[in-house]
Amino acid sequence: MIELAIINECPNSAGAQELLGRALELEGLDPAAIKVSIIETEQQAVDAGFHGSPSFMVDGADLFPSVGEPAVSCRVYQTANGLAGLPELERLRAALAEALQGTESQLR
Repeated sequence: MIELAIINECPNSAGAQELLGRALELEGLDPAAIKVSIIETEQQAVDAGFHGSPSFMVDGADLFPSVGEPAVSCRVYQTANGLAGLPELERLRAALAEALQGTESQLR
């Protein structure tokens, strides 16, 4: 399952969904496979292993693992230009490709 986990207040939610859809298309996968989950409570964050919005996940595993505590908060990603609210497309594609290795035929 390909999941985008967000909080309602996240200014990067729409951009994250577009970015993930584009990454899936470039990997030859259907962007309609994206499940969007809205995290509203600290308990939901703990249960989902959610480390901030937006979080990109495959089969419940965060594509950009964090050592921080789960939290209902915004998230930043390290990019070539410094910290940003979204990862770079190529980093997301690489993380997706690694996570989906062996499961791609199920998603096509």
